[in-house]
Amino acid sequence: MVKEIQIYVEGGGDKKDTKARISEGFSGSLKDIVQIARSKRIKWQIIICGSRNSAFSDFQNALEDHRDAFNLLLVDSEAPVKKTPWEHLKSRDNWESPGVDDNHCHLMVQAMEAWFIADIDTLKIFYGQGFKENSIPKSTNVETIHKDLLAPSLKAATSDTKSKGEYQKSKHASQLLKLLNVAKVRKASPNCDRLFTTLTQIMEDSSDNTGAE
Repeated sequence: MVKEIQIYVEGGGDKKDTKARISEGFSGSLKDIVQIARSKRIKWQIIICGSRNSAFSDFQNALEDHRDAFNLLLVDSEAPVKKTPWEHLKSRDNWESPGVDDNHCHLMVQAMEAWFIADIDTLKIFYGQGFKENSIPKSTNVETIHKDLLAPSLKAATSDTKSKGEYQKSKHASQLLKLLNVAKVRKASPNCDRLFTTLTQIMEDSSDNTGAE
């Protein structure tokens, strides 16, 4: 019976204010999940950790320090994913699974910017006049877009916009996360859909939980 969910996320840099903004952004994109958690009185926390290594380290520590919580790791895949999440991270980062199954390990494929590219309409509204849609790679599965194309294509598409200017992750990512049409992102990103499906299932399995404060 899950009484608490903690998500350890790569990103946010080293500053408290940028980490706080990214945390708010993820809370916005996961708002439907957050509402389910609140309705079931499941405690909920998103922890923005900075580097991917810090995220993995913090996640490992949480497995020891917060054993009553469902701890989940969310990091960029940094490459195409052709294996299970833990197998992928073993082959790419030499990270060993710390004794938990793949429900605890989730990937943004191939990086967070793929989620933004999955929702062109939100990008057009957010950046406004001067946004060059043709600079964005077109794909029904954004996870097939190479990581090295994601941020550069966003920068190219936004370089002439007046209100927001060129895409900068530190300035824009938190705002875009809040605005995303999650249904579009889930449709275009199987691993994003997997994240939402896993979290929903965890809480449905805890539907009889009434003890969390």
